[in-house]
Amino acid sequence: MASAAETSPFRVVHTVCSHDCPDSCAVLVSVDASGRAVKVQGDPSQPVTQGFLCGKVAKYLDRVYSPQRLLYPLKRKAGVAKGPLDRGKEHEAFDRISWDEALSAIAARLQQISDAHGPESILPYSYAGTIGVLGFGSMDRRFFHRLGGSQLDRTICSEAGGVAWNLVYGKKLGTPTEDYKMAKLVVAWGANIHGNNIHLWPMVEQARRNGARLIVIDPYKTRTAALADWHIAIRPGTDAALALGLMHVILRESLEDRRYIAEMTHGFEQLAERVRGYTPERVASWTGVTAGEIEQLAREYATTRPTALRMNYGVQRSENGGTAVRAVAMLPALTGAWKYRGGGGSLSTSGAFAWNKRELERLDLALDSPLGRPARVVNMSVLGKALNQGIGDRGQGLDDQDGDGDDVLSGGPPVKALFVYNSNPGAVAPNQNAVLRGLARRDLFTVVHEQFFNDTTDYADYVLPATTFLEHTDIQGAYGHYFVQLSNQAIEPLGEARSNVWLFGHLAQYMGFTEPCFRDTEEQLIRQALSVGLDGRSKNKEMEHISLEDLQEKGHIPLAFHQDPESDPFMPFTSGPLPTPSGKIEFYSETLAAKGQDGLPAFVPPTESRWNENAKRFPLEFLSRKADNYMNSTFANLEGHRKMEARTSQRLELHPIDAKARGIADGDAVRVWNDRGEIMLTALVNGTVPEGVVAGRLDWSKFNEGGVNVNALTSERLTDIGAGATFYSVLVEVAKA
Repeated sequence: MASAAETSPFRVVHTVCSHDCPDSCAVLVSVDASGRAVKVQGDPSQPVTQGFLCGKVAKYLDRVYSPQRLLYPLKRKAGVAKGPLDRGKEHEAFDRISWDEALSAIAARLQQISDAHGPESILPYSYAGTIGVLGFGSMDRRFFHRLGGSQLDRTICSEAGGVAWNLVYGKKLGTPTEDYKMAKLVVAWGANIHGNNIHLWPMVEQARRNGARLIVIDPYKTRTAALADWHIAIRPGTDAALALGLMHVILRESLEDRRYIAEMTHGFEQLAERVRGYTPERVASWTGVTAGEIEQLAREYATTRPTALRMNYGVQRSENGGTAVRAVAMLPALTGAWKYRGGGGSLSTSGAFAWNKRELERLDLALDSPLGRPARVVNMSVLGKALNQGIGDRGQGLDDQDGDGDDVLSGGPPVKALFVYNSNPGAVAPNQNAVLRGLARRDLFTVVHEQFFNDTTDYADYVLPATTFLEHTDIQGAYGHYFVQLSNQAIEPLGEARSNVWLFGHLAQYMGFTEPCFRDTEEQLIRQALSVGLDGRSKNKEMEHISLEDLQEKGHIPLAFHQDPESDPFMPFTSGPLPTPSGKIEFYSETLAAKGQDGLPAFVPPTESRWNENAKRFPLEFLSRKADNYMNSTFANLEGHRKMEARTSQRLELHPIDAKARGIADGDAVRVWNDRGEIMLTALVNGTVPEGVVAGRLDWSKFNEGGVNVNALTSERLTDIGAGATFYSVLVEVAKA
């Protein structure tokens, strides 16, 4: 008798959502006999996905089959200037061309620029539009290394927090998602679990049904904060102060775990001396949290077993965000929370996945480039400066608002070509006005590989159509769980859309690069990522039981230490040595001290905060928040997703006291500005932000009448650790328009 699968008119394909989210969901795609995907659903056999998808991806076929999809290579028409294009009419600025014509012309232009200005004048710009291993960084890295193009320091999202966490623990590991259900206290610090880590939420809810409490620490009343037992509305950029204040109370009342500290940590005596000065009263003056609340939180945190601390990357997007992450990350070490299953904490689990980047990225190809060496490194968080530096007087004034006058190009040539993929810098990069001035340069050659027209394609010379995760094969880990997953191609690419692997492999051949690695298939790249040996299995310790064939059969496989969580649970940081200089959890960092930095965490108010002189002119702290129903700028063009964001879209959220002081009522048009730019929004006077704080959502500039978004207000000042973006250290003023 035939099985249901054999008689079904549909085939079901195992894929993985590759959007920038910790959950990395296993997605089952039903495909009909014509080859069209007709349904997406979460894989019920994946222990974290648990059979459901977030609201963004549940509507994913609206994105795949959107009539707005880019399906063919395009070339800007002669005489059409770069700049904002009317939404829905962007195609009028471009002519359709073939892939052969596009690749031939792009290769010729890149070669011409390399010969005239040096290959480092060519800058790639990408981030996590896909976090699939191949799509994020494989053939593209090979191409730019061989070309000699500048290397990109991908700092814009998580670098400050990742470097800071590793300074404490040595490796980005954390409490398994599935174990949060065992906690008796969950502290979500800068973590909107219900909004952007939704598959952790059922674990939190199960813990609460078993008697746990949920405390949220966040300046903004997020979805998660609204559902919490206690929301602590901290002021922006003061997380380090609060963490140090909690430590003060914990040590003052002898609530620390001395045995764990002695066995597993380094620098406790120095830390204990440092936190003496962080009294609850002093910390209250910075954070806006009362001294009594600080003491209550410290006692509850230190005495509840198990306690899990879910920190997210919002904490590190302030000027001293690296220090803040270090300080918060030390709390579970101080109380010994790691010793209890369901306790500890997490920022990212990505350190568990030992992908063979040496084989995937092939830095050695740089030796065969015209440079004969690895190229300079350009920080993506200062794109505005990078595009304007060395171009007349563009490197000064408005493009150097932080006043550091730094050379972001390391003394090399100006940027003459920009190749954008996996990102929308016209919308997401800080100091937007400087970025757009750079993108508008007539002498800048710009190529964009995209799925839709957006704020960046408006400035492109060539636009190339990209695939969605349903249209190519990839392998993926996660930064929110411990499963290796295979994403199989479910459908043929729509139109002439092509993957990153295809694009850069073929462009390399058009450039005349003869190395065989540019012809590697997706299957070969996956085997290289797994570092597969002659036996067909990975040579990486945590993946040695995994083969491509096993993944093709099962779809997802846990890492070695997570194979039997019931009888052998993974409990990180309970034994050493750890991959830190001391082999232990580091309260005191010799690494930072050797660089002349403070080896201990300390609170320093951000330059753009209420304690700075600039606050006299711009007295409001501005949060440039991400929308719950978009993924950064992804999904923002889809009508269904925009409807879900309608309440806060193009709104400025204000505290009633700040609104009253400015004569602003709910629904009024308002102007928000600082020295970098301005944006027009509509006032939403509610209780989502503390007094002195305002918030607006990231969106496409195309949807704002002024042609800009919230990044017109953000700066290119960098974080104290990791040189990341400081999206949440911004001062503004607001007036009724």
